[in-house]
Amino acid sequence: MERTIRKSEQAFKAAQTVMPGGVSSPVRAFGSVGGNPIFMKAGYGSEVTDVDGNRYIDMLSSWGPLILGHANQKVMRAMFTAGMKGTSFGSPTPDETRLAKMLVAALPTVEMLRFVSSGTEATMSALRLARAVTERDKILKFAGCYHGHVDALLVQAGSGVATLGLPDSPGVTAGTSADTIVVPYNSTTGVEEAFAEHGSELAAVIVEPVSANMGVVPPAPGFLESLRSLTEANRSLLIFDEVVTGFRVGYSGAQGMFGINPDLTILGKVIGGGLPIGAYGGPRDLMAQIAPSGPVYQAGTLAGNPMSVAAGIGTLRGIQRFAPEANGEDNPGGLYAHLDRLTGGFTDALEGIAKKLGIAMTLQRVGSMFTLFFKEGPVANLEDAKSSDTERFARFFHAMLDEGVYWPPSQFEASFLSAAHSADDVERVLAAAGRALERIG
Repeated sequence: MERTIRKSEQAFKAAQTVMPGGVSSPVRAFGSVGGNPIFMKAGYGSEVTDVDGNRYIDMLSSWGPLILGHANQKVMRAMFTAGMKGTSFGSPTPDETRLAKMLVAALPTVEMLRFVSSGTEATMSALRLARAVTERDKILKFAGCYHGHVDALLVQAGSGVATLGLPDSPGVTAGTSADTIVVPYNSTTGVEEAFAEHGSELAAVIVEPVSANMGVVPPAPGFLESLRSLTEANRSLLIFDEVVTGFRVGYSGAQGMFGINPDLTILGKVIGGGLPIGAYGGPRDLMAQIAPSGPVYQAGTLAGNPMSVAAGIGTLRGIQRFAPEANGEDNPGGLYAHLDRLTGGFTDALEGIAKKLGIAMTLQRVGSMFTLFFKEGPVANLEDAKSSDTERFARFFHAMLDEGVYWPPSQFEASFLSAAHSADDVERVLAAAGRALERIG
C-alpha cells in the first residue's frame, strides 16, 4: 500500500524533546526493527489509524488487553458512564466490589484480591506478601519471563529488555538482585537444582504459565505440575503471573486451562479493558495479611479507579455475551472457542505459506496469542528465542506495515487476535504476509 509517515516522523521528533527516546515504554520506539515509530490517532474494531491517515489491521491489540477489539461499544459505554460521574474519588466504590466478585467467580484459586494500577505494582505487592508469610527472602524466576519493572525481577527479563539487548538494568543494586534466582524456562531440572540448594530460603516461584515476553512459549508437559509439587514440598508459594493470560487464554485463565492451582495470581490487561489496572489475589488466609486487615502494607491513590473498573466490568460482560461457558454452561461456540479456531486456522495457513516459500519459521500459539519466530522450532526457552533471525523479522515487520498490517515491533513479543477480527481480516493478513515473505526472501 502507498503510505506516508511524515506526520509520524514529526510527532516522533517532538516527543523526543520531552520524553526519553520519545516514548512512554521502550519497545514502542522500534529499536529492534529500525525506523521511526508509528503514532496512532484512532482504533475501531480490528483496525488502527495513524496520524497520517494510514489504516492497519491490528495484530497487537494494545499488547493483549483488547480481547473485544478497539472501542468496543459495551466497554466504551461503561467507561463513559463511569467517567461522567467522576474520574477518581480516593474512596471505595461499589463497582470495585462488582469487578472483584466477577474475578473471584472466574478464577479457581482467588478468594480475595486487591486492585492496583499496573501489573508491576501487582507483582511487587505479591512478592512482598510472599516474603512476609514465608519469612524468607529469595525468589525464583525464569529467564525470559517479564513481571514488570520490579527491581528484583529485572534479571533476564525478556520483553523490552530482550528487545533492546540489555542484560539487566542500571540502577538495580547487587543486593536487590542477589535474592533472585534465575532458571531457564521449561527446565524442571533447573528448578529441582535450585530447590536443592536454596529450598529453605525460597519464598516463592513466580512464572508466566504461558510465557509471552520472549514470544509465546507454552509450558512443556509436566513443567507447571513440577512447580506446584516442588513449592508445596518446600513450603514456598507458587505465583502465576497472569497479566497476559488472564481472561485471554480462557475465562479461568491459564490456571483453569492447565488445571494448576497457584497460591497467588497476578492480573492486568484484559481486566481493565485497555485502561490502567492490576490486581493480585489468592486464598482468603493469605490475602487477609494485606493492610488494613493485616500487617503487610500496600496502597495506591488511583487503585480501583472508577473508569478502569467500569471498563473491566464491560469487558468481562462482553466476553460472557460471547462465551456463556463463563457462567458454567457448555458452549463450544463461545468467544474462546471462536478465537481458538480463528487463530489456529491463521497460524496453520501462515506456516503453510512459509513452508511453500522455503522460509525457516516456527509459529507457537496458545489460544488467541501467538508468535512467529524466524527459525526452525520449537522454541522452549529464552536461548531458543534469541537464536531467531531478528534481522529477517525486522524486514518482515516493515513489509507488513507497507501491506497495511500492524505487527508487534519485536521478535520477542506476542501477537493477538480479538473478537473484532473477522474471517475476512484473517484472509487479508494472510495474503499480506504471503507477499511480505516473498519480498523479504
